[in-house]
Amino acid sequence: MSKNTNKSRRSFLKNTALGAAGFMIVPRHVLGKGFVAPSDKLIVAGVGAGGKGRSDLANFYKSGKAEIGFLCDVDDRMAEESRKSFPKAKYYKDWREMLDKESKSFDAVSVSTPDHTHAVVAMAAMRRKKHVYVQKPLTHDIHEARMLTEAADKFKVVTQMGNQGSSGDGVRQMQEWFDAGVIGDVHTVYIFTNRPIWPQGIAWPSAKPAVPQGLDWDLWLGTAPYKDYIDNLIPGSWRGWWDYGTGALGDLGCHLMEAPFRILGLQYALDVQASVTSVFTAFGKRGYFPDSFPPSSHAILTFPKTSKTQGEVIMHWMDGGIKPERPAELGADEVFGDGNSGILFVGTKGKMMASEYAANPRLLPLKRNEEVKIPQTIKRVPGSADGHYAQWVEGCIAGYGNMELSSPFKKAGPLTEAILMANLAIKAADTPKPRANGKGNDYPGANTKLLWDHQNMRVTNLEEVNQFVKREYRKGWTLDF
Repeated sequence: MSKNTNKSRRSFLKNTALGAAGFMIVPRHVLGKGFVAPSDKLIVAGVGAGGKGRSDLANFYKSGKAEIGFLCDVDDRMAEESRKSFPKAKYYKDWREMLDKESKSFDAVSVSTPDHTHAVVAMAAMRRKKHVYVQKPLTHDIHEARMLTEAADKFKVVTQMGNQGSSGDGVRQMQEWFDAGVIGDVHTVYIFTNRPIWPQGIAWPSAKPAVPQGLDWDLWLGTAPYKDYIDNLIPGSWRGWWDYGTGALGDLGCHLMEAPFRILGLQYALDVQASVTSVFTAFGKRGYFPDSFPPSSHAILTFPKTSKTQGEVIMHWMDGGIKPERPAELGADEVFGDGNSGILFVGTKGKMMASEYAANPRLLPLKRNEEVKIPQTIKRVPGSADGHYAQWVEGCIAGYGNMELSSPFKKAGPLTEAILMANLAIKAADTPKPRANGKGNDYPGANTKLLWDHQNMRVTNLEEVNQFVKREYRKGWTLDF
């Protein structure tokens, strides 16, 4: 090779690999089709570097096949530990700036922000042909979930939602039992959780404390309407506020509802209804807290017959510590689910249950687990639920369409839509409508089964609830496709 060629090559490597990111790895896509980076590692940019984002990034790195090249967080306090763990990763506060300046230097983006900004970050990354890993739930709104699902296919990128249980052995064991006919045809599924573990059914605080140093509050708000900063919102209590979170359903629904979706082949629901716990003020007056989710709820979804069922499937969601009646086959002192959360499949020939993440699957009565022996027919994910991260990394390296993943958007999208449909019913049941005579309120959504047109993404028999299918973003924010 000539001296000039060697000099050009050194300049290229210096500019692409060492200039901004500070690590000795050339992003895989930079070398072009047919070439592989010397390390063959995926370069990941993390948007949301604290809390769950920190553990996600650590698990990608732990796979041995990924490097964390860039970190981004609107809150320097939340990002501190990740910056210590990955000192060579370049740090940004605004993910839009990072994508604009550095997109040629990384292959994939991990999105672990509050729910209300999942969609805009993921969409912007996919438009740049970046593979994406998005924490659960996939989105805040039904419309966003549909858009991300379609975008993943359009841009041909590898996607994964962060519901690790979908890679677990438990759901695969239950699927083998069901496929073998052990519990017969499933017509009803019960899902329950003790969440929320943060305050709900409360008023937005009136105090206006100073914004903490290191937090860009306006950027944290993102697509949501502007409100003054309040204490105790970050890192976790935002889940209980409609503008930012998706409540208990968004927190655990993807971990609990994924199993019946996978096992029974569920897609879009036909209808949904809900009841909620009311908060009463003095003199028995029902309180109205439009910013906050109710303390507990019970939603019932109806799914149409699938190729795996003989008829419709009814799914019950219960949160706030509400539980279904204990199965008659479960002993008086035997634990239902894992005590806090659980999944119960009711079939024509028997029942099966599991804990959170679909872990610890059991046939009922429990003695059946010693009697029933079904051969393994479904391949397990290496590392089970913990292997969810490495699976995505390896899928990105393999390229779009070359490897099966547990929770790509084509699966995660419909699952998320069902979760958000249940939230629609909860919102409707908790929203008052003043009576015509001006004396008190009615709650029409509490007494209505919402009929769903999934093709057009709208409720057909209660128009006012459709405003929550696709929320209006704050000025300056869009979901570009």
